[in-house]
Amino acid sequence: MIPIILIPGTASGKVAKVVSSGLQALPPLSLYIHIPWCLKKCPYCDFNSHESPGGTAEIPEAEYLRALEADLDAALPQVWGRKVVSVFIGGGTPSLLSAAGLDHLLVLVRARLPLLADAEITLEANPGTFEIARFREYRKSGVTRLSVGIQSFDAQHLLALGRVHDAGEAKRAAEIAATTFETFNLDLMFALPGQTVAQLQADVQTALSFAPPHISLYHLTIEPNTVFAKYPPVIPDDDTAADLQDALEGMLGGAGYEHYETSAHAKRGHRCRHNENYWRFGDYLGIGAGAHSKLSFHDRIIRQARYKQPVQYMRAALAGDALVEDRVLSQADLPFEFMMNVLRLTDGVAVAEFAERTGLPLTVITRQLDTAESRGLLVRDHKTMRATAAGALFLNDLLQLFLPK
Repeated sequence: MIPIILIPGTASGKVAKVVSSGLQALPPLSLYIHIPWCLKKCPYCDFNSHESPGGTAEIPEAEYLRALEADLDAALPQVWGRKVVSVFIGGGTPSLLSAAGLDHLLVLVRARLPLLADAEITLEANPGTFEIARFREYRKSGVTRLSVGIQSFDAQHLLALGRVHDAGEAKRAAEIAATTFETFNLDLMFALPGQTVAQLQADVQTALSFAPPHISLYHLTIEPNTVFAKYPPVIPDDDTAADLQDALEGMLGGAGYEHYETSAHAKRGHRCRHNENYWRFGDYLGIGAGAHSKLSFHDRIIRQARYKQPVQYMRAALAGDALVEDRVLSQADLPFEFMMNVLRLTDGVAVAEFAERTGLPLTVITRQLDTAESRGLLVRDHKTMRATAAGALFLNDLLQLFLPK
């Protein structure tokens, strides 16, 4: 699953105001492509995903690819000439794309954007859509990394989560990923309804049996406007959830995984470069229904969002304007936006990157940094700054210090 960045106080509409950010160099640029359809909407999911027509694997692929092409063409002037370090095809369920459709998508991307020779290209996949021949074709088309939404290998928990796949399909998907791709990620969730430490350990042990270079572990949370928000399941209390997290971190640390971001664990050399660019306040162009962009220029930083509903998005993109939001970040917004991302990284960030990525001197947040240090939520020296163990545990409290007044 793709990491979601929530920005308080985001307003709709287009903003013409230009803010001088004084950036000397632009950060790395990634491309995100959103495929909005799923076979079924999971009850916990608040992503921009929509059940495919009739709940089948049939989606309006040709029309959507034309819309993505038009969307990318309209956005090109904003990123012209910039190298792309990574591509992430997320959703929804991107593995609903046919092999020919995925190949066509990557061809049109390469024809328009200068991808680095070693650019990471990730595709999200749902175990309920796995066909080994199709995934081999995805690999041939240039996908270098697969991210598989397992969530659990336990039949009871898969049922509680409303997943379309069963435990056997989850294992088969992990096996196909391991035999088809040199690097891949398995998504798991924890603090599930009725989950015990032993059940979580069994899930993690099963995942480890496939030797994934990367594992993402997400705490189940009840999000607004989801089925679970309307009909909340009984989930583990805070103490049990903490025990679950301690158990999984102990297992993964003992198996040689580096816990490099709040939800991400990787073997050496297998961090997700695309997501890490998000967390380092890098740039990304997002195309597709509901996709978001964050783009830097030498005199400003902007955020954009596309229409969320697939039909509305396709109509707007083909007409040449898929944007529903296009705004310039104020100087007051930038410290919070930067810290909200970088403090998720367990090894922190270079102090110099604050000025490099925001165009502002570090002195504008000296007071907030001092307060965070005095409360034991952050540590820093002349080279780096990072959240402490307490700061990571109470990340929202730490981030509150950097909200614009």
